[in-house]
Amino acid sequence: MSDSTVTIAAVPPVADPAPLGLAAFALTTFLFSAKNADWTHGTAAWLGYAFAYGGLVQLLAGMWEFRNRNVFGSTAFSTYGGFWIGAGLYVELVAPTAKSAAEVGNDLAWITLAFLIFNTYMLLWSATLNQAVFGVFLTLEITEIVLIWGNFATDANVIKVGGYVGVVTAAVAWYTSAAGVINGMSARPVLYVGQPLLRFDGPRS
Repeated sequence: MSDSTVTIAAVPPVADPAPLGLAAFALTTFLFSAKNADWTHGTAAWLGYAFAYGGLVQLLAGMWEFRNRNVFGSTAFSTYGGFWIGAGLYVELVAPTAKSAAEVGNDLAWITLAFLIFNTYMLLWSATLNQAVFGVFLTLEITEIVLIWGNFATDANVIKVGGYVGVVTAAVAWYTSAAGVINGMSARPVLYVGQPLLRFDGPRS
């Protein structure tokens, strides 16, 4: 029997999907927050993009981050892609069966609270990346807290404030996305993203 040699071809690297995931998150957050701020006068312009862009495209970005062996990116983008798809399904299928606006508000508050728990530990871990990513999770944390308060209280004015903070969150996410695009195209950083705020040194066990 002759010896045989098996050659394993190297898998080529893929482009960084993070700027795409951040852009999808930013746009959908902006439209949703504009509705909460009552800038769109009650229309649901955000809904289609919750399925297509913030949902599907962000979920795909999360899957590509798995390919890049990026645990943080894959977990964040996949989770918030699922969040937007779930939010769209809730509005389309569940909310119309509610008996009152207070019942919908209570549902949305509990849903947002569940994602706040996730966002809190991701906020802590984002501090090990850079200040721009940390800023996305920090502004999102504040947005979720305000929306939880507003929905539990069924207070339209508090929800409007949550909308305003959500617009800031979208702006920070867009900036971080833009930085990822141009910095990835250039030999040196063009847009500032900052240094990690925390460092966990030492080998993995």
